[in-house]
Amino acid sequence: MKLVDLRKLAIKKQHRIRFHMRNGMECVMDQRGVALVPGLDRIPDFNMEQELEAASTFVLEPLNVGEKNAPKSRTLAREELAVMVSAGPGAGHHDEHDDEPVPDPTAKHSR
Repeated sequence: MKLVDLRKLAIKKQHRIRFHMRNGMECVMDQRGVALVPGLDRIPDFNMEQELEAASTFVLEPLNVGEKNAPKSRTLAREELAVMVSAGPGAGHHDEHDDEPVPDPTAKHSR
């Protein structure tokens, strides 16, 4: 499981995914797929991929936690999260459009 897998899951499910790092800090992958380390005020002296490899538990937080009947945060073991990542539609499948550049909506086209 790689950071890109967590990013895809966080975006698809619109969840935050948290895990603790070996230095005692916590990484939060937000719903936009951005990995954040709250309290980090310097250039990191760690490799995020290596920290992810060492993590054993993860907390999935739905964005609508405060709403009535909203799903609750849940803690998953590494193996459980790996199953979620691999069970997603297109898991292990390369989308034929992944390599295509995103069109610039501000570009002027001549007709």
